[in-house]
Amino acid sequence: MRIDELNETQCREILSRASSARLGCSLNDQPYVIPVGIAYEEDYIYVFSTMGQKIKWMRSNPKVCVQIDEIKSQSDWVSVIANGEYQELPEPQFEHERARARTLLQKRHHWWLNAMAERRIRLRDEEIKPLFFRIRVSSVTGLRGTEAE
Repeated sequence: MRIDELNETQCREILSRASSARLGCSLNDQPYVIPVGIAYEEDYIYVFSTMGQKIKWMRSNPKVCVQIDEIKSQSDWVSVIANGEYQELPEPQFEHERARARTLLQKRHHWWLNAMAERRIRLRDEEIKPLFFRIRVSSVTGLRGTEAE
């Protein structure tokens, strides 16, 4: 197998077509990684969520990373990591950004499912408050694995 680095343009192209990722955050030297639905545009990764551990942690420590994989086989894959900073999009001051996030995320199948599924176990729908946030991407790195020739 051969492993090559991706350039920034290649990394951002992979981000633009991703619909799911793993979000990494930390608090008090304890990492936490969860799957999230995403949409990427320019320098931002948009996410729909509900209140929970990740939001509490990112409010305390806004430095996060997002990891995306495209795996075709054990020797044919790409992996991208985007480092950045969490930014919540509360109403009304971020009304435009929330609308943009919703527009981008709605292009993804079941974009709301991960965020709502866990909460529905414990709460009624009317008790679940939707939350949009974005990650301002500060750097990207990536690798591509291919079959050795």
